[in-house]
Amino acid sequence: MRTVNGPTETVVIVGAGLGGLSAALRLAGAGRQVTVVEREDVPGGRAGRLLAGGYRFDTGPTVLTMPDLIADAFDCVGENLDDWLRLRPVDPLYRARYPDGSHLDVHADADATAEEITRVCGPAEAAGYRRFVAFVSALYRAEMRDFIDASIDSPLGLLRPSLARLVALGGFRRLAPAVGRYLHDERTRRVFSFQAMYAGLSPHDALALYAVIAYMDSVAGVYVPVGGMHAVPVAMAGAAAKHGVTFRYGTRVTRVETRGRRAVAVHTAAGERIPADVVVLNPDLPTAYRELLPASVTPGRLRRLRFAPSCFLLLAGSRAGYPGSAHHTIHFGRSWRRTFDEIINRGELMSDPSFLVTTATASDPSPAPAGRHCYYVLFPTPNLTAPLDWSVLRSRYRDEVVETLEHHGYTGFGAGIEIEDVTTPADWRARGMTAGTPFAAAHTFGQTGPFRPANLAPGLDNVVFTGSGTQPGVGVPMVLISGRLAAERVVGRDRTYRSRALR
Repeated sequence: MRTVNGPTETVVIVGAGLGGLSAALRLAGAGRQVTVVEREDVPGGRAGRLLAGGYRFDTGPTVLTMPDLIADAFDCVGENLDDWLRLRPVDPLYRARYPDGSHLDVHADADATAEEITRVCGPAEAAGYRRFVAFVSALYRAEMRDFIDASIDSPLGLLRPSLARLVALGGFRRLAPAVGRYLHDERTRRVFSFQAMYAGLSPHDALALYAVIAYMDSVAGVYVPVGGMHAVPVAMAGAAAKHGVTFRYGTRVTRVETRGRRAVAVHTAAGERIPADVVVLNPDLPTAYRELLPASVTPGRLRRLRFAPSCFLLLAGSRAGYPGSAHHTIHFGRSWRRTFDEIINRGELMSDPSFLVTTATASDPSPAPAGRHCYYVLFPTPNLTAPLDWSVLRSRYRDEVVETLEHHGYTGFGAGIEIEDVTTPADWRARGMTAGTPFAAAHTFGQTGPFRPANLAPGLDNVVFTGSGTQPGVGVPMVLISGRLAAERVVGRDRTYRSRALR
């Protein structure tokens, strides 16, 4: 594995997102002098927060899986995760609601989910589900150590003994038919393949190896941090600061100063120059190249990247409550394949929406005033490569979202709203996300593993990337791993702590 050249004593990390914080903890644990420069006044990056009218909202991811990856980062500085963060398991992990009026609860316990599938779909489907769990568990074991949790510098790096195992499992076939080998009811097929949207693809186009996301979501368990998802970066930053990491909040980096093949400092909007032996960049990768690095080092292939779909996000603080709500509810429309075609291929809004509603107050009443509720409503949309004018669509689509919610059983949703905040693809772009998507480059075969933008900047000996735009990819677990991979580029693979559970 290649590492940066030259001295590595002082490291400047641009951005206090989850990837940057993961790298900071590991580098601090390896004895480096680390400074994190963050443009916002708080850590978190995309895992941000909104405080308004007595309500507290997460503004980024709401699904937390694989907490061992967070614990692993704390272990690097000798800290125990439980001393910094309280995690509660979510049960059910998801409630899936279907247009025929049926619903299916997915649990971390396979026996409980099998019992639920028997109730909804019959015993034969439950038996297929058990075989599916064995399949995705085997995929996870084949992928995690050698492909997800590893820096792969070239396609030759794929030639490992576990590759044969992955091929034998069918990891390079298409996801939808792979799921269909075990599950025959359209309802179970959907709830265990919708995760392809995280990878920016239809289940009919995504590789079967992305069924490993279903393992992370639906087998390994889903958790909610006390205080919301934003509590995760707050805890990570607190532990890092305790162990010597310097944080510079409210400080925007404008460029990385280079001399020859080396970065030597970062410059801030206030005119300050911060010297560095190594620079780790946590902003959206194409944006970091475009705004912070010399044009001469930007790979030409970045202009050809295919980006994942985006989303319309409505945060609502409301008087309206819906007894029995699950923490995460997925509403599936009647159409399925057409929905992906509209969003990904045709650049159109969904004609028959499928969407996610996260009700934080279903698990913990503290994010809202007494008797009130917090809702996080996410509708997938095309990214900004589609010819949609969100300055015109913003208000209209917001009303369509509310109308759709009310049609799906959230009676009086619009009238109950006291506080709301809307994020469109145009807003994601304004926050520095290329193509207006928070999900980065799609995980096509040509943008996966060694074909994904590298975490070492070509042409520079000491600039490293972390975050969803580089290896291994999108999602909270992947971004946390990207921080480890970035740190290993600086200090070597054998110098960063790895918990036994992840080896």
